[in-house]
Amino acid sequence: MRPVTEREIRTSFVNCSKGEAKRLGLPKDFATLPWDDLDFLGWRDPGAPERAYLVAQHDDRLVGIGLRRASGTSRGFTSRSMCSLCLTTRTGGAVALMTARRMGEAGRQGNSVGQYVCDDLDCSLYVRGKKHSVAGGEFEESLTRDEKVARIQANLHTFLDKITRSH
Repeated sequence: MRPVTEREIRTSFVNCSKGEAKRLGLPKDFATLPWDDLDFLGWRDPGAPERAYLVAQHDDRLVGIGLRRASGTSRGFTSRSMCSLCLTTRTGGAVALMTARRMGEAGRQGNSVGQYVCDDLDCSLYVRGKKHSVAGGEFEESLTRDEKVARIQANLHTFLDKITRSH
């Protein structure tokens, strides 16, 4: 992902108001993000833990979406869950159901899209082996790193399409 500015992030949101985008808390480590290792910028709001944000290049533009962590999605420490973006299997509640309002009229009518994703939204780092699950929930895959990156990008674009499409 190319580095983006705070202003670009705040103006990229498609499923929340300008006021909400202006008030959202940026990642604490924003100044030192590993942009070359990111397929998207994802973070939990430091001031509102049930909120999360995801910003990515999509259809030749920067698209930001607001997410809400569904309550009660924390699972036991022995159960395994798989992130639908990076397909990393994690334990200990490290994968959560996140919902995003759809863009436009559909979102105003209350329509949303849900996706199970890594609770810390560090999918890009897991795929690249830059971060490892401390819970030991990872399985060995035969895909190359580049194939995993292509897969996460395809899954991300499918998710963003569901949120941004007009019907």
